[in-house]
Amino acid sequence: MKTLSELLTGLDYRILQGSLDMIEKTDITALISDSRKATEGALFVCIRGANCDGHSFAAAVADVGAKCLIVEEPVDVRSDCIVLKVNNSRNALALLSAAWFDHPDRSVKVIGITGTKGKTTTTYMIKNILENAGKKVGLIGTIETIIGDEHIPSKNTTPESYVVFDYLSRMRDAGIGICVMEVSSQGLMLSRVDGIDFEIGIFTNISPDHIGKNEHKDFDDYLHCKSLLFTKCKKGIINNDDIHKTDIIRDATCEIETFGFSGGCDYRATDLSFENESGALSIRFHVSGKCDLDCTVSMPGRFSAMNSLAAIAVCRHFNASEGDIKKALQSTKVKGRIESFPLPEKYNCTVLIDYAHNAVSLESLLETLKEYQPKRIVTLFGCGGNRAAERRYEMGEVSGRLSDFTIITSDNPRFEDPLQIMKDIETGIKKTAGEYTMIEDRFLAIKYALSNSKDGDVIVLAGKGHEDYQEIKGKKYPMDERELLSRAVEELS
Repeated sequence: MKTLSELLTGLDYRILQGSLDMIEKTDITALISDSRKATEGALFVCIRGANCDGHSFAAAVADVGAKCLIVEEPVDVRSDCIVLKVNNSRNALALLSAAWFDHPDRSVKVIGITGTKGKTTTTYMIKNILENAGKKVGLIGTIETIIGDEHIPSKNTTPESYVVFDYLSRMRDAGIGICVMEVSSQGLMLSRVDGIDFEIGIFTNISPDHIGKNEHKDFDDYLHCKSLLFTKCKKGIINNDDIHKTDIIRDATCEIETFGFSGGCDYRATDLSFENESGALSIRFHVSGKCDLDCTVSMPGRFSAMNSLAAIAVCRHFNASEGDIKKALQSTKVKGRIESFPLPEKYNCTVLIDYAHNAVSLESLLETLKEYQPKRIVTLFGCGGNRAAERRYEMGEVSGRLSDFTIITSDNPRFEDPLQIMKDIETGIKKTAGEYTMIEDRFLAIKYALSNSKDGDVIVLAGKGHEDYQEIKGKKYPMDERELLSRAVEELS
C-alpha cells in the first residue's frame, strides 16, 4: 500500500475531480490498467488500446471502489472518486509503476538493446559474459524473462511498464545487480520503458519492419521510436556501420561509443574467418580499438561478430576480463537463433533453426550461410496468417533467389487457410528460377528435408525459432521443431 501523493510525485497532472486534501489522505491498495482487476482502493489508469479504451470502463471501476482514476479526457464517475488528467496515460502508468515498486532501476543497472535484428542474441551474449565475470544478471526479452532460476515465457518483446518494473523489483529483491533487456520500437512508442534510467543503450541496426496498422505509420516513425532509447541512457553504444546511425543519435543526450567493421570504431572486428567443423558453423575474428583480443563465436555469420562487438563493448564497462569474454562467446547459444540441431553421424549435413520470419531477416540469414560455401542451402519455411500478403511474396522471392531448394510449409496460419498462405509464398518464388516443393504438414516437410538431404547441405528451418506451438483458428497447439526433428530422425532410422 502507498499513499496517492507519494505515487504522484514527479507526475504532471490536473485535478478534474477531488482535491489536494483528498490526494494527501488517500491510500492506494493496487495500481491497475486492466478494468477486470479493479478492487477496492485501486488506482486505475485509463489506457487507449488497439481494441478498447480504458476510459469506457471508468464508471464501472469507480463503482467497484477504485479511489483514483488517471485519464486523458473527462469521465463521469461517482463523486468520491478522484479523477486526475494527464497528457499521456501510458507515460503516467510507467512513472506510477516506477514509484509503486520503489524505483528498482536505481538499484539494478539496466542495459537496453534496440534494433531490427540482433537484440535477442546480443542480450544472451551480454548475460553470459557478465555471469562468467561473476555478476548476477537478469534478462527481459522476446523469448523469456529470467530472474535467478525462474524462466517466464514472454508475450511481448518489451512488456507493459507495470510488468517491467515488477520484474526489475523482483530482480532487486533477489540480489541481481544488472538487467539486460530488449527494447522494442513498440515498447518505446507506447512508453513501456519510460521512467527507467538506463545505464547503457545499444543500437544494433535498423531496416524496414513493423510498419502498418497498429504498428508504425512509416519508416521515419519506426526510426524515431528506436532513437528514443538514447534520450533515456547514460551511455549509447552504436553500430557505426549502419547507414541510419546519424539519425539514431541526432537527439541523443548520452555519451556515445561505436562498434563495427569499419575504421575508426571504438570496437572493431577484422580478419573474419568462417569456420565449418563437422557441421558446426562458427566465426572467428580479431577485436581492436578499446580492447585487443581474438574471439570465436559459436554461431555463424558476420552479424554474430557484430552482435559480439556490442556485447564486448557493454561488458568492458563492467570490467569483464578478456578471458571471461572469450569463454562466454564460444559457449553462447540462443534458442531459435541460428540454433544448430545435432544429427546422427549418418547425416553429413547441418540443420539450423532460426526465427527469421520476414524477408529482411531471411535474406540476411541466407546470405550469411552462403559465405560458408555449403553444397546446397535448403530452406523450409511458411508465413503467419492474418498478416500482410506482401510479406509472403517477399519471403518467397528471397528464398527462391538465395536457396538451392525451398520447402514451402505451414507456420502459424491463425484464422487463414494455410494452403492459401503457401500459394502466396509460391507467387513470390515463381518470380525466380528457384526449385521448390509444397508440403503443408510441417513435420512431413521436415522429414522430407532430412530424407532428401545430401552431403554438405545446410538445411534451414525458418520462421518458428524459439516458438513451441502452432496457432490455428485462435488455439495454440504444441509444436516444437526440435521434437519434430527428433521424431523425423527416429522414423527415418
